[in-house]
Amino acid sequence: MDRIYDVIVVGAGHAGCEAAHATAKLGAKTLLMALNLDTIAWMPCNPAIGGPAKSHLVKEIDALGGLMGLATDATYLQLKTLNMSKGPAVRSLRAQSDKKEYSVWVKNYLENIPNLDIYQAMVTKLLVDETSQKRKVIGIENHLGEKIYAKSIIITTGTFLSGKVHVGLKSNSAGRAGEFAAFGLTESLTSMGFKSKRLKTGTPARIDGKSIDFSNLEEHWGDDTPSYFSFLPNRPIREQIPCHITRTTEKTHDIIRANLHLSPMYAGIIECVGPRYCPSIEDKVVRFKDKPSHHLFLEPEGRSTKEIYLQGCSTSLPVEVQWEIVRSLPGLENAIIMRPAYAVEYDYFPGTQFNHGLMAKDVDGLFIAGQVLGTSGYEEAAAQGLVAGINAAKYANDEEVLIFERESSYIGTLIDDLVTKEMDEPYRMLTSRSEYRLTLRQDNADQRLTPLGREIGLVDDFRWNVFNEKIENIKKEKTRLQKTRISPTQEVNQILSKYGETLEINMTLADLLKRPGVNYECIKELSQNVIARSDSDEAISQALMDCHVGSKEPPRNDVVSYDFEIETEIKYEGYINRQLLQISQQDKLEKIKIPKDIDFTSMIHLSNEAREKFNKIKPITIGQASRIGGVSPADITVLITNIRQQHSESVG
Repeated sequence: MDRIYDVIVVGAGHAGCEAAHATAKLGAKTLLMALNLDTIAWMPCNPAIGGPAKSHLVKEIDALGGLMGLATDATYLQLKTLNMSKGPAVRSLRAQSDKKEYSVWVKNYLENIPNLDIYQAMVTKLLVDETSQKRKVIGIENHLGEKIYAKSIIITTGTFLSGKVHVGLKSNSAGRAGEFAAFGLTESLTSMGFKSKRLKTGTPARIDGKSIDFSNLEEHWGDDTPSYFSFLPNRPIREQIPCHITRTTEKTHDIIRANLHLSPMYAGIIECVGPRYCPSIEDKVVRFKDKPSHHLFLEPEGRSTKEIYLQGCSTSLPVEVQWEIVRSLPGLENAIIMRPAYAVEYDYFPGTQFNHGLMAKDVDGLFIAGQVLGTSGYEEAAAQGLVAGINAAKYANDEEVLIFERESSYIGTLIDDLVTKEMDEPYRMLTSRSEYRLTLRQDNADQRLTPLGREIGLVDDFRWNVFNEKIENIKKEKTRLQKTRISPTQEVNQILSKYGETLEINMTLADLLKRPGVNYECIKELSQNVIARSDSDEAISQALMDCHVGSKEPPRNDVVSYDFEIETEIKYEGYINRQLLQISQQDKLEKIKIPKDIDFTSMIHLSNEAREKFNKIKPITIGQASRIGGVSPADITVLITNIRQQHSESVG
């Protein structure tokens, strides 16, 4: 019996789950395949979602109708907004998640949506039609010898392709500790002409919480009134659990330095590169010799387990050395290791072999997403999975693929970087990677992307109605602030003095809000105590504060506040308008298409490096060409001149 699908998703980590959710929701008959159905959406490293730039990705996924924000809100242990003392562009939400609850929640969610089948098997080969003008995938073969057919295939295999786990000088084949590695698929892809490389990542030991003395360790709690990842109302209110901080000591550093020769990285056993922004503890000690100590966070892995994640202490040193390191830490003198730390190296496929829709340039219907494309982090993987899912469904339906632009989203920035720049280390999303971070804030992700999600078909009626109600309420409140004038009375200045401000002339609330010391709390206090409010103003205020939806069991957070968004749009209006002008200017370059049949080798004034990069990456717009490493402004001028010359000749 032939099994035929529109889309097959290979791998059920965060990229695979987001991809399968998107394709199924778009009506494509989908098969999600995993080596182990008990570890769907697993968090093998830190059980946390969000943080700087990563929260922007999760918010964008949610704005488009994706899965990760909902799953995180449903299973958090702690929610905290970071960088509150900094500007709005870099503020970010972070959740400590319950590892098992998150996995179970996602698996249950996927099992109950239409158009999606889930199957446990190892994919060992891609089936390809070589008879058409351009090669295209037609299905997969698994380790059981089954052939399953589909119009689109999405590869989201994480760290499993030829995965090897290292603890000290010992190693074994595994995609993660205790789980089989995947073999065959790398060979299948390389036989088709794809180039693969190796990367590595690592994870710290897990500690038995009963064996830790928390009494003298610094506690870190979540926010008293938490924000959420999903833009939907009615988010669950859960009891929050604290994290704790300990520090490495001079003894810790001595232990590490004395055993560096036993590290597979320093012994030369692992030659590939790991993530720069998440270094091992031995890397920290070697690279930052002047620092006498490093922060380590003790983070709970769940409500139903005593396991504690030792954040910041990733290592691949031998297990006996790991015991020494752990017990050299304050509060962990008698600690018990439940799971040793390890490093894992694995195959990945550099992104320059794929286009902005995440489809292979030389094989139609083959898509890729996640760590197998050279990224690190659950959020980066999920964002790619969503894009690959959207475009795999579109390809299966003979529709044009969707490209996310840098100017519109962090998702677009992520993918543009992956497919136009040659990476030599696992890619991590950072706010500094975006040129447009003031307009690409986490709070306005729905304003930027929910209309697109609706157009695609991922945003349902309920989310769309919530979005439109929010936009209308924000519009009304901004109008009120722009029209309401306030006078320099004694009562007004008494309130303003608490914020380090004073009023000498009449002005609107909007203009007052632009002052450095004035925030939206000040405006609300003035509105409530000084300004006479009409019935319509009261209705607007109530609409801004409350949005009641659904059952009250279990407890839910029904309050939807737009304060921060309104304040940011008004206070930073000048900067935002300046960045919008910058985006408009860049958009002109993005609209200049590069003909598919253009001959870069014939452009005698191009630098050799630019010619080589253009032939390899095949940019489709001038904007994309300008962001390729090694390409100069002079090269772009040559390229534009040749395109215009070719156009005039074709018209003539």
